[in-house]
Amino acid sequence: MAKEKANKNNKDNVKANKETNKNKKSFFKSFKTELKKVVWPTPKQLVNNTAAVIAIVLITVVIVFVLDLAFNSINKFGVEKLKEVISNTSTTENVTDNTTNESDANSTTNETEANSTETNEAEANTSETENATAETNESANSTDSTDQTNQTE
Repeated sequence: MAKEKANKNNKDNVKANKETNKNKKSFFKSFKTELKKVVWPTPKQLVNNTAAVIAIVLITVVIVFVLDLAFNSINKFGVEKLKEVISNTSTTENVTDNTTNESDANSTTNETEANSTETNEAEANTSETENATAETNESANSTDSTDQTNQTE
């Protein structure tokens, strides 16, 4: 029984190989037949078609290049305009800040001057008070010494 099965498998393999070979032969036959059906261009048509493709590619390159230059210059002009607007805005802010800072500095200077004037006046008043007190003490001392001199005499 084993021999029968082995013979049967061999027969199946042979049939499969024959069919595969038949498929390969038929594939190449059909391939050759299809290539014969193709209409090949003449050398003149080939040159004309190749020139047309190259011309279309070159025209496309020129159009893209021109558009690139146009958009680049528009973008550059737009960017420069934006930079100018931003710098003007920041300059205006700086001027405003400087004006505010100068106003603050002027008011601080005025306050400092007022404080120093008040301090000078207070010091002058203190000096005058001290001088008056010293004069009073001196006159009291001289009066006392004059009284003592008079009493001793």
